[in-house]
Amino acid sequence: MIDNAQFNRIALLLPILQQADAAFAREFQQAAFFARIPAGHDVFLEGDRVESIALLISGVVRVYKIGETGREITLYRFGNGSSCILTANAILSQKTFPAVATVEQDAEAVMIPADVFRDWVKRHDLWREFIFDLLSQRLFTVMAIIDEVAFRRMDRRVASLLLSQARKQNPLRITHQEIASELGSSREVISRLLEDFVSDGSIRSGRGTVEVLDFELLESRSLM
Repeated sequence: MIDNAQFNRIALLLPILQQADAAFAREFQQAAFFARIPAGHDVFLEGDRVESIALLISGVVRVYKIGETGREITLYRFGNGSSCILTANAILSQKTFPAVATVEQDAEAVMIPADVFRDWVKRHDLWREFIFDLLSQRLFTVMAIIDEVAFRRMDRRVASLLLSQARKQNPLRITHQEIASELGSSREVISRLLEDFVSDGSIRSGRGTVEVLDFELLESRSLM
């Protein structure tokens, strides 16, 4: 159960509660519980049983797959006001979690027990629409990843990733292995591609950092 002060704060951050009627709001307050999850904590590992679903009110969670060779690829991230559709699917299908979910930035979450989640999907249109909306958003994201992996060259994908991150912060604090894990490649392949970008003057690469020197040139590399 969450107290009135917590509920009032959460209601400002979760759009679904701003649309809820009094009955659903009461059920939500009684069934939910509050959790703080530190960065680096694995919320779920592949094969875990799912006992509850988290609605994030702060922080970021990365959801990714690990292949037989140990390579990783990011499926999606979710943050404030959102949740993990793979968790929702595992609860509805009563199957284990099919990926890994790790907290990247210290998170605060409202946790909904699995049995309550399933009951609300049956009884509350608002909750059901919220889950279906999550599903459509995440399906679009995962389809875009499949398209990139299957049809786009790795050098273009690396250039696009560096551009998007550098527009927020430049230089980037990111390692070759982190880029590889994000894109589902190997560190050796990423290192070779970054050396090419260094040679043409589009970036400068240091220990744990990458600085974009020529945005236009790197953008052209992302489109070649």
